[in-house]
Amino acid sequence: MLLSGYELKKITDYLWEIPRQGKMLVPGRIYTSKNMLEGSLQNDEAIKQVVNVAHLPGIQKYSLAMPDIHWGYGFPIGGVAATDINEGVISPGGVGYDINCGVRLARTSLEFNKVKSKIDDLVKQFFRDVPTGVGASGAIKKLPPKEIKNILISGSQWAVDYGFGNSDDIEYTEEKGKLRDADPDAVSERAIERGQDQAGTLGSGNHFLEIDVVDEIYDEKAAEVFGIFKGQILILIHTGSRGLGYQICDDYLKVLVKAEKKFNFNLPDRQLACAPIQSQEGQDYLHAMRCAANFAWNNRQIIMHLAKKSMLRTFNISESELDFKLIYDVCHNIAKIEKHSVGGELKNVCVHRKGATRAFPPGNEFIPSKYKDIGQPVLVPGDMGRYSFILSGTQKAMEETFGSSCHGAGRVQSRTQAKKAGKGRDLIKELHSQGIAIAAKGYGTIAEEMPYAYKDVFDVVDIMHNSGISKKVAKIKPVGVIKG
Repeated sequence: MLLSGYELKKITDYLWEIPRQGKMLVPGRIYTSKNMLEGSLQNDEAIKQVVNVAHLPGIQKYSLAMPDIHWGYGFPIGGVAATDINEGVISPGGVGYDINCGVRLARTSLEFNKVKSKIDDLVKQFFRDVPTGVGASGAIKKLPPKEIKNILISGSQWAVDYGFGNSDDIEYTEEKGKLRDADPDAVSERAIERGQDQAGTLGSGNHFLEIDVVDEIYDEKAAEVFGIFKGQILILIHTGSRGLGYQICDDYLKVLVKAEKKFNFNLPDRQLACAPIQSQEGQDYLHAMRCAANFAWNNRQIIMHLAKKSMLRTFNISESELDFKLIYDVCHNIAKIEKHSVGGELKNVCVHRKGATRAFPPGNEFIPSKYKDIGQPVLVPGDMGRYSFILSGTQKAMEETFGSSCHGAGRVQSRTQAKKAGKGRDLIKELHSQGIAIAAKGYGTIAEEMPYAYKDVFDVVDIMHNSGISKKVAKIKPVGVIKG
């Protein structure tokens, strides 16, 4: 099939390859379907970006893309690339501006049918308790730079130490909520300043705090281990490192654009700015990026605690009656040093996941012991009008995708196109008619995030399931949403 000027070779019904050509160092591989290639990807520049990423020095095996692929800065969103830690590079474009943007899913003991009359009240309470919107601040008191630096080192543990959660939350967070070798000295004063009043805030764009109901269970054993049952109320949180992470990305792009000339790289796209992992520039970015990742985990930890307080107040019940527990927290914008099989040998590589979720399999040493028999939870939000999915990681992901899966639905309309499509429509009323209560800072955000702006996440998840990269556990549906 010819797409965007590139010949794609079908490997299976759900995997297509762009053979190595020109100065590509490895082939490109996209997990997708023929229908998706001929539909939403027909005119998407993301295909070209998969080819561009294949030019990165030290890239291993393939330039990969998941089925939620769409255009992003440098790398496609939904992109995965692993580079050799001695000969390869680190690229901020392979992480994104919102460093450690991720998803946290918590369960309750509540059944929707018994509390549905109070969902509207809960949405309003969430909206009062969790600051949303551009520049949102004030969830907790403004912190001095010294405390921000403690967060950058400690991640989620900082929040737990200050009473925003408990030690179980640490166990059920990827990397236990903290990347090692984070160095606040690599972070600019401006970035720290932007983080001072943003701990515990949702932000804007596609970030949300959502009340969901378990709608369908595909894997009874895994669902039982995750502690979920049909009709149960779950809480889904999607946000990242806020202005602090954005500032770090912006600061280091300026540095790494210059590095291209210094290290005599010849890259096809300036947005692939990068530096050798072992260079001073590469190490400085890694140290700063890890700080932002830790800030994001702390952010989601505080929001979860605020959400618990909102529920206790709204439902007027005790903590034991609510039984609010974290299922898992995953990041989907990150670069991490991990050990993977390359050419039959285990080696350390730097895995860039840009809009991609870690999907480690049963038995893996880096997942909670409770999940050792079934694999880690893979959380895949859809859109606020339809559904989201819970999956589990597999061994095949370790063999083919550096232990990675999709992260969401993937846009089919730009924010501008989505706003134009929503003009003249009462979108809040439309969502209410579907049984979804919503509160948002601005009507524009609602228009940007309407279901028509996204692929159907059901199709995206089906490709991952049928290709064996991650397995469906449950489908959940939104009944209440707050957005920036």
